[in-house]
Amino acid sequence: MTAAPASGRDRPAILGRLAGAVLLVPGVVWLAAFFLVPLAIMVVISFGALDANGHVTLANPGFQNYQDALQPEYVRVVWNSLYYALVTTILSIAIGYPIAYWISRYGGRRKVLLLILVMLPFWTSYLIRTYAWMIILRDNGIVNSALQAVGLTNEPIEILNTDFAVILGMTYGFLPFAILPLYVSIDRLDEHLVQAGRDLYASGSQAFIHVTLPLTMPGIVAAALLTFIPALGDFVTPDLLGGAQTTTIAKIVQVIFTSGRDWPGGSALGFLLMIVTLGGTLAALRTLRREVLAG
Repeated sequence: MTAAPASGRDRPAILGRLAGAVLLVPGVVWLAAFFLVPLAIMVVISFGALDANGHVTLANPGFQNYQDALQPEYVRVVWNSLYYALVTTILSIAIGYPIAYWISRYGGRRKVLLLILVMLPFWTSYLIRTYAWMIILRDNGIVNSALQAVGLTNEPIEILNTDFAVILGMTYGFLPFAILPLYVSIDRLDEHLVQAGRDLYASGSQAFIHVTLPLTMPGIVAAALLTFIPALGDFVTPDLLGGAQTTTIAKIVQVIFTSGRDWPGGSALGFLLMIVTLGGTLAALRTLRREVLAG
């Protein structure tokens, strides 16, 4: 039996699906060439070793690099990285939610301008912005000079090369990643639902906790993902604002690849970091899916 030819009514739908598939081709090729292929190369190299001349060899592939990556000192560094990323994510959401709420509810005709101001830091290199924080936080920087000028301190306070400086710099850098999805979620919220809660004698805080916050939870989860993932892999801010005593897994991977020239070891450690990040992302997406279905 032969399939019946497509009717005239089905042809536009078929052409639409073909057009959609064609539009996906450039993106798929780009991701395959610049993400999947390098990732596959990294996975293959992670099973190799360095020969006597320092070159990567796959003569005797094994899991030794992964065993080395699970050493206790690396595990402690991973927890340190998780700490920085988690605190940065919490602060970004805590600061970004009121900003996104105000823009959505009170921005009026200036919403577009306010969102442009939120994205304005992206127009400057992240490295340059981090160097600017070094100037602000160093012993003879703007903060210490201002504190001494008003008489609050008699000598400079050590701010640079501390955990506080690292978290401050990372929160500043990734705050827009939290504000934008929060704004979208809050702006889509039907204000009549909040008014219905108020009509049922809920106070302003009760309406926010029981109506606004649950309905904008997808935006909170999305903001957490967009902040936590890059914060976990950031090595520029901990390196410049935290100094040599601040260790993160991303810094160690960077040092292993550049200074140590140990590509197999760096690939194994980086791949394990990717697995940890992917596991957390999938868990968060599962939570987001439950929230959306519940809504």
